[in-house]
Amino acid sequence: MHGHHSQTSGLTGHQKWLYAFLIALCIGEFPQTGSAAVSDVSWDRLTAGMQVTLWNPVKACPQVPPLLMLQVDPERFQFSIYQFRDEGLHAPLSIYEWLQRTDAYVLFNAGLFREDYSYLGLLLKEGRSLGGKKHPSWQGLFAAEPTDSRLRKARVLDLAFEGFTEESPIYREAAQSLMLLDRTGKLRVRDSGKRAYQTVVAEDGEGAIFVIKTIDIVSLHHLADCLHQQIPSIQQAMAMDGGSSSDVIASPDLLHAAREMTAQAGWRSLLEGDIGVHIGLPAVIGISPRAGTRARPSSAASSSSRR
Repeated sequence: MHGHHSQTSGLTGHQKWLYAFLIALCIGEFPQTGSAAVSDVSWDRLTAGMQVTLWNPVKACPQVPPLLMLQVDPERFQFSIYQFRDEGLHAPLSIYEWLQRTDAYVLFNAGLFREDYSYLGLLLKEGRSLGGKKHPSWQGLFAAEPTDSRLRKARVLDLAFEGFTEESPIYREAAQSLMLLDRTGKLRVRDSGKRAYQTVVAEDGEGAIFVIKTIDIVSLHHLADCLHQQIPSIQQAMAMDGGSSSDVIASPDLLHAAREMTAQAGWRSLLEGDIGVHIGLPAVIGISPRAGTRARPSSAASSSSRR
């Protein structure tokens, strides 16, 4: 962002204004009415409380590939951490194998790991630490299932502003990683030039949780900037592990329930896990219906289309 100064230093006041206007025009940096996200993000309903889209931001963000995005209502869905050693397994499972093991509707990769598969950062399941220690410089914490019923069911916590102690955690499920974008609108990643597949978890002002996977390589900085500019409802976001670890899959039951929708060719094959290489993942995060809200596959698609 600091590159603009050197380009405009020799311009007159009017030229600077025109330059700023053209930059704003290019990146869509004008006030938007209400909290409406950019008009070309249209969601398909997977089931009550869960929507999906394959969004291509290429016009606004030329350096960002299409994004597979899930929007989840934590009041309807619970989030669970799974880690292979905690499950009594000898080796990490592929996301397919995790799906068969867990009965989750959706699974995605958790944060970053060492070569011995130990977690880099805090990882909690049902309030228990799964071996990782709080990373001193990572400020992003995906946290779910609060011990206090007044709290939101799932959050992207920013540890630069919010406290969290593993000795008396306010959330039972937690996974720590890199903060990407905060509620002040600040991008929390430098433009390193590195590009990879990315998995991002975000929250919006209404409390919805977004799970976002890029379908091609991108820098975290460009991705964060695009989300900030184009989906202003997103308030804070964090990055999970990228590269070949970046993975997301949905259960056949869930996809079967949503089979009657038309504009789904793009996201369906991605959620089925038919595309890309699936390496062993030491830990994953599962999304499952809360007790009493699991839809029968045959009736989910035919129920009304209310959000």
